[in-house]
Amino acid sequence: MLEEELVRLVNKITSEKCEKQHIELKNASGGAPTKLYNTLSSFSNQIGGGIIIFGIDESTGYKVTGVYDAQDIQKKVMEQSLQMNPVIRPLFTAARVADKMVVSAEISECDIYEKPCFYKGAGRLRGSYIRIGDSDQPMTEYEIYSYEAFKRRTNDELRTIDRATLEDFGSDKATEYLIKLRRQKSNLINLEDKRIFETQGIMQGGLPTLTGLLLLGGYPQEFFPQLSVTAVVVQGKEMGDLGHDGERFIDNKRIEGTISEMLEGTLAFVRRNMKVKTIINEEGIRADKPEYPIKAIREIVLNALIHRDYSIHTDRSPIRLVMYEDRLELENPGGLYGRITIDDLGKTAADTRNPYLAGALEILIDSENRFSGIPTVISELKKVGMPAPVFIDRRGAFKVVFYKNAVVGDEDVDIIREIINYCITPRSREELANRFGFSTASYFKKTYISPLIEDGRIKMTIPEKPKSKFQKYYSENIRA
Repeated sequence: MLEEELVRLVNKITSEKCEKQHIELKNASGGAPTKLYNTLSSFSNQIGGGIIIFGIDESTGYKVTGVYDAQDIQKKVMEQSLQMNPVIRPLFTAARVADKMVVSAEISECDIYEKPCFYKGAGRLRGSYIRIGDSDQPMTEYEIYSYEAFKRRTNDELRTIDRATLEDFGSDKATEYLIKLRRQKSNLINLEDKRIFETQGIMQGGLPTLTGLLLLGGYPQEFFPQLSVTAVVVQGKEMGDLGHDGERFIDNKRIEGTISEMLEGTLAFVRRNMKVKTIINEEGIRADKPEYPIKAIREIVLNALIHRDYSIHTDRSPIRLVMYEDRLELENPGGLYGRITIDDLGKTAADTRNPYLAGALEILIDSENRFSGIPTVISELKKVGMPAPVFIDRRGAFKVVFYKNAVVGDEDVDIIREIINYCITPRSREELANRFGFSTASYFKKTYISPLIEDGRIKMTIPEKPKSKFQKYYSENIRA
């Protein structure tokens, strides 16, 4: 970064008085910190990397204390960076702020094929860290495994089940699958049934695979009791809320069976528990309007069943669906897989965690394995005037949230007007989200800022780097 950018960043930090996800502060007035390994690791493993700033002391109210020796700071940081695997190459900047010298070290995100970045002195399991808020936390064994599984193309869906046999397949399900498969893949017509099962990942070495049981099993939960969907309806807006009768749940069900059966069972649960408005138009024609578009619900449930993690680290965790008073949440074990990020969802082809399972479901239930699920969800919600879905990727889990309230209305028109007026002075997405009472800056940006940018009513200060950590948004002094 340029010196003037560092000065602006330091002024912003001392004004807001807080560390952030991408910023770590170190007081270096008396010497260089001797143990930066955790932060070096977490920033290297974090999307977008991070910045360590030397010369600000949190304990004195974020006062600029300066550094004892800018040159030596850079040397000591570089020495520690060389002890990381892979080796880190920080980008340093030094600038004078309030007559004090401060130094920044920009840590780039390392390539996914080199993650996790760890301190060699502690080893991969103890030296790998992840950034959570403004702190560095040790990676869990599962988080480390998820990187290794991607790099090695581990197919947990193909692990065989020693206790299972072909007799555990439902005969009707297996016959239906083989008929559909031979109809759509002519090069398999002359193969024997067992050989076809092997080519499609249904069997390996004469034993049923996890994929085979989840698709064709008579009762897959005999072998994996928690590979199911737990669905509840809560009275209120939080899990702990109680209704007038003292009950916490209005409805509570564990949904089991094959993937097809769990999909249909979950959709039936949602249909049973969501309200439906009856609307009669001017011609007297009656139409029912459900709280949530069922096509969008089907897509997120199917995505969860296909793309959840089926490794030994997560096979005791069910998919969880919760219907609150104001929203619906669906969470599946296993975060986003491979190179995809939240911002990429629906815009680019994603790495597929369970390709055999996804391919087989194209045959069985006409699912689409062409990355159209998220665009369909967004489109279906938009059709009925609902907010865009909120996607949350956190440690070992991926969550989708549908909110009931309509996006377009008098209240939102007022918000848009206020956003444009507020952006007469350039603002960051965090500033905007805080100003308008949104806890998730990415959701606020997707719902309000991005449409305003597309309309040309708001512009970016760094248009050539739309994902820059220093990006701000402004309205060219045009009042709405």
